[in-house]
Amino acid sequence: MNELAEARDKAGRAADKDFDVQNAGIAMTRTGARGSSLNIGQMTACVGQQSVRGKRIVRGYVDRALPHFELGDPSPKARGFVYSSYRDGLDPIEFFFHAMGGREGLVDTAVRTQQSGYMQRRLINALEHLRIEYDGTVRNSISDIVQFRYGEDGVDPAKSDHGKAVNVSRLVEQIRITTEKGKPAPKPYVKERVREVENQLTSILIDELKKELTKAKLTREGVDQAVALTLENYKRALVEPGEAVGIVAAQSMGEPGTQMTLRTFHYAGVREQNVTLGLPRLIEIVDARRTPSTPIMSIYLDKEHRKSKEKATEVAREIICTTMEDIAQAMHVDAEREEVVVKLDLTMMEDRGISLDESEKALSLPNYALKVKEDQINIKPRKPTDLKKLLDKVSAQHVKGVTGIRRVLVTEEAGEWVIRTDGSNLPTVLDVPGVNPTRTITNHVHEIAKTLGVEAARNATIKEAMGVLEEQGLDVDIRHVMLVSDIMTATGDVRQIGRHGISGEKASVLARAAFEITVPNIIEAAIKGESDPLRGVTENVIVGQSIPIGTGLVDLYMSTAHREETK
Repeated sequence: MNELAEARDKAGRAADKDFDVQNAGIAMTRTGARGSSLNIGQMTACVGQQSVRGKRIVRGYVDRALPHFELGDPSPKARGFVYSSYRDGLDPIEFFFHAMGGREGLVDTAVRTQQSGYMQRRLINALEHLRIEYDGTVRNSISDIVQFRYGEDGVDPAKSDHGKAVNVSRLVEQIRITTEKGKPAPKPYVKERVREVENQLTSILIDELKKELTKAKLTREGVDQAVALTLENYKRALVEPGEAVGIVAAQSMGEPGTQMTLRTFHYAGVREQNVTLGLPRLIEIVDARRTPSTPIMSIYLDKEHRKSKEKATEVAREIICTTMEDIAQAMHVDAEREEVVVKLDLTMMEDRGISLDESEKALSLPNYALKVKEDQINIKPRKPTDLKKLLDKVSAQHVKGVTGIRRVLVTEEAGEWVIRTDGSNLPTVLDVPGVNPTRTITNHVHEIAKTLGVEAARNATIKEAMGVLEEQGLDVDIRHVMLVSDIMTATGDVRQIGRHGISGEKASVLARAAFEITVPNIIEAAIKGESDPLRGVTENVIVGQSIPIGTGLVDLYMSTAHREETK
């Protein structure tokens, strides 16, 4: 696939050389109005490889995609490569393959809308009752605290400048341009002015203000103005009490879901690692699945091992899970002698760093006698047993490494060697000598929760969700993702967003029944004699009252005592 994509791009680049900026198509792509050089290349040079589920087209007739090809023909044409350009037109076979590739896009869109729609419904239902109280905390309908301060800094993403409360550098620059030139304020004066507002601003803003004011060399009046404006803008950017932050967060995460791709993505150029990304991964995260569909780990090494590939490979050998099946050339049942024969693959054993003694030790099972001859091990049961079952047991016997780690990949990143794995087993990997336990991570959130605790699981959820959104090129404010992660981990366990988690544990009977599994919820509440406090959103809509969010959060009371006296 990568080579064929490169061939298409090369053809596109060759055709590109014939155009100048006067060409309407080139003008459109260069200015960024619409389209890309890929579209131009497909129109003028070559449409390229058609794919179904990320692979070349292989399904169709037996051993060939269409009856027009020889059996087992591996050529690009027979596997869906379109040599023609759109200008010249496709031949019938190319047209058919192109239709196959195009169909996938349509199916993908249809499936995606329903999946992302359901995810958004679950998110909104789980977060609808979250709001900002007058003390700045985020609480649910029964006043349980979800966040002590919204987004950890109390800033409303809608009023912020790309996530920052105040754009200090721009503000200082504006003041520098508009104020009259004069004697720059001395450094102690700048420090003093900043220190005065230290307890009213966040530490990031304080640091940025110090840095920008020192650099800009403003006059005393300019410094005063900058500090005052920063403070004013910060207070203006704060979130207001009563704000329905839950619904805003749910919509901010749900809406991009419709724009995401569904397919699993291959690490660019590295075919060994398959990672679930896009909408399926986002759904996996909010569902808090017990095991992710593609568990992977990034294992960072200590000072001694991270600098050389050989040392990193040594650690990787200790980590990769090796079973008897991996190091055996052949295994069979000898019915005459009533034993299982294992012929070892010595080159594979050397590659995995396993000695004969280790393999013998791994097969020292109770109730079985072992006979070792050079590269052959005979296993004879002491009691009559089903040899077929014994063969399966022997092939799955663990010899070395960490269970659950199927593949390892030693790669160099930012000047150090890192091990990437297929499969995850955090507690065991952290104990492997040579691994740096403070930087090693996995995408398996429940494993992190078990090993490092709920706070680490909360951070992992945020990191994973933000990673998926950023990879798709979607800009979602981190405060929304933090709120979703916080409500998922608020009880000390990682709960899913849905009827088995947050939505199913709501205090209100009506809210639970209105979401899913209506009748069992009502029956159970009747049996237990539950009462509904009517303090959330759904239940108040059902009974026709105003909802306690935004302006509905405020109750007005009128004292009648004074009026009676005046009569």
